[in-house]
Amino acid sequence: MRIAIIGGGIGGLTTAIALRDAGLDAVVYEQAQQLGEVGAGIGVAPNGLRVYERLGLRDAIESVAARYGDGSVYYRADGTLIGGMTTADSSSRYFTLGLHRADFVGVLTAALPPEAVRTGHRLVGIEEDPDGVTLRFAGGITERADLVVGADGIHSLVRASVTEPTEPVSSGSIAYRGLVRADRLPSWPPGIAQLWMGEGKHFLTYPVRSGELINYVGFVPSDERLRESWSAPGSVQSLRSDFAGWDERVLELLEQVEQTFWWGLYDREPLERWSTDRVTLLGDAAHAMLPHLGQGANQAIEDAMTLGVLLGAAPADAIPAALAEYERLRLDRTTRVQSGARDNGQRYDSGYEDLGKRDDEIKGSKAFRLWLYDADPEAVARKSVAALGWAAG
Repeated sequence: MRIAIIGGGIGGLTTAIALRDAGLDAVVYEQAQQLGEVGAGIGVAPNGLRVYERLGLRDAIESVAARYGDGSVYYRADGTLIGGMTTADSSSRYFTLGLHRADFVGVLTAALPPEAVRTGHRLVGIEEDPDGVTLRFAGGITERADLVVGADGIHSLVRASVTEPTEPVSSGSIAYRGLVRADRLPSWPPGIAQLWMGEGKHFLTYPVRSGELINYVGFVPSDERLRESWSAPGSVQSLRSDFAGWDERVLELLEQVEQTFWWGLYDREPLERWSTDRVTLLGDAAHAMLPHLGQGANQAIEDAMTLGVLLGAAPADAIPAALAEYERLRLDRTTRVQSGARDNGQRYDSGYEDLGKRDDEIKGSKAFRLWLYDADPEAVARKSVAALGWAAG
């Protein structure tokens, strides 16, 4: 079975690793001339770390990451303590890691053979027939595959071959992102995440790259409809002005910021279907979500493992059934996470007359976090494989 994955981001690369681990011929096609993630940090949550352990990559990822856990906290904008964050699963075996995106992509790329990733391939057309899919790339390149996985993001071209076009939904906010060297903030507590919440805004920090860097994200309202980007340059002075008067710890970090980028925050309404007989969607192409639960990449990682197990076990004539089962297993969960991310963003940015009520909701979020973090997509998919009567891969 030959599988073409469109998009060389975290979701696409993880999918290729999971499929090849299941013994399948999976190739990633990426439009950029080289792989790499411009931008700052990303969190691998316990549910994502569990998948990477099963794929044999936990040690490699931990070697370039910074673990954050006990002591991670929520504050009001003025520094008043709200409560602790939940950063590990129920067993405490799996926890949260902060990574620089470039480091993360480097680990994933190193886990694939060179022939499994083809850069400089910009998809321009896709044609499905009963026997497979023809992919047309810029420059007259044509490829053939038994099935296609669209991991090409919120603006997915593959999506148009699966479902009716829709527009991304603007959150009305942008996020300033960047990195500060930890040695420039000697009093900064290591190994924790911190999140401050104010009226219409919130500010998040966590460590990356073995604690050498502090990743920050400042969420602010904006009327500007910015196309999603990890690399749109922003104004450091505007960033500082947006958080003037906040907790001294926030101001201390912002004084050390020399460069910042901004990112327009969009998601999409949940799709009713992700798949045809030979084309399916994954990650943001299927369920673009806001970042307020830290689950965008982690849900793509769960998708990847689910596909790997199902396709690794499916008979050659059961591709449509495998894709239908993948959609069945994943759609309800990702829809709930999409909704939860929207709700959590509104919670962080208050809009509450009674901040005590907001604070209580934040402190009471542990059960939902554990529902996220305790997920085992491999076990779920293997149960389905057994129910379908397929030989487990």
